[in-house]
Formats: sequence, structure tokens, C-alpha cells
Amino acid sequence: MTSPKTLKVLVYSDDVHTREQVILALGRRPHPDLPELEYVEVATEPVVIQNMDAGGLALAILDGEAVPAGGMGIAKQLKDEILDCPPLVVLTGRPQDAWLATWSRADAAVPHPLDPIQLAEAVVSLLRARVPA
Repeated sequence: MTSPKTLKVLVYSDDVHTREQVILALGRRPHPDLPELEYVEVATEPVVIQNMDAGGLALAILDGEAVPAGGMGIAKQLKDEILDCPPLVVLTGRPQDAWLATWSRADAAVPHPLDPIQLAEAVVSLLRARVPA
């Protein structure tokens, strides 16, 4: 069970190395103002949907390059179907794909190869808005 002192973050990619990169880039506590993060690693679209439907997630990071279901399509579906959907970060194949992330209604986009600072800035800004001061 998650304690109130942690935030659950879903990390979706069919590639275990991408999930590892995200988790290593953010660490347990990406900013001193935020609680520790607890990661839920997911490799398939049905499990993403199941976890999102269950609730309790503060944020989801979705790999736009995942196959067979890319993170951008999943992001669009989640935003269309879940009332008060948690913020979504989409990992894009390249910086030029940011417009696709906008179409998907993602709250932020970070391109591959992952820049830990850029990823942390995106995640921290989205989580700060959800954590009471």
C-alpha cells in the first residue's frame, strides 16, 4: 500500500531499458519539495489501462516509441476516457515529434535520447501542481 508520503508514477514502455532509464533519471526524489516516488513499471497497454482505471497514480510516463501500442495513442485514449486523468508525460522519438504529443493531449513531452534534467523538470512541474503546499 502506498503511504501518503509517496507519489505513484506509472512508467510504460515495452523496452525494459527505457523504463530503467526513466527511473534512474528521476530517482526516488527528483525534488526536495516533493514526496518520494514509487514506480509502477508496465510493459503492455492493457496493464496501463488497468492501472489508470484503478486510480491512485500521481503521473504516468508513456513511451511514444513503444510497440505495438505507442504512448501517444494511449495518452489520447486516457485523456478522452478518464475523468480527472493524472498528468501524462510522453517520451517522443525526436524533438520534432512534440506536435504529436500535443495532439495526444499529453501534459509534457520529452524526446529520446532522454535528458535526465529535462525529464526531471517536466515531471517536477507536473507533480508540484498536484501536491498540496
